[in-house]
Amino acid sequence: MHELAIADSVVQIASRHADGRQVTKVYLKVGHLRQVVPSALAFSFELVAQGTPLEGAELEMEEIPVTGKCRECGAENRPTEFPLQCGACGAFDLEVLQGEELYVESLELEEV
Repeated sequence: MHELAIADSVVQIASRHADGRQVTKVYLKVGHLRQVVPSALAFSFELVAQGTPLEGAELEMEEIPVTGKCRECGAENRPTEFPLQCGACGAFDLEVLQGEELYVESLELEEV
């Protein structure tokens, strides 16, 4: 369950940036290729956030779809299944442009 490790990293990053202020919401970008289970990450986040400035904060996740550029024909695609294949020519040689993201985009903090 890698979601627990991800949740721990998110809490550490957000805590550093919050600088002692209470966090009310964390916005997270998660690429589809990261294969994160949203419910497992939300549950893990709640556990790890206990006793930190993030306790009770809402975790909002935006899933970024896979976008690839075919190295054979140059077409950009949004493949939806594995293996990743060009929708234009059928080649399997895609450069992944999006879908591998995993980062804290922003925080909402309580006013001091």
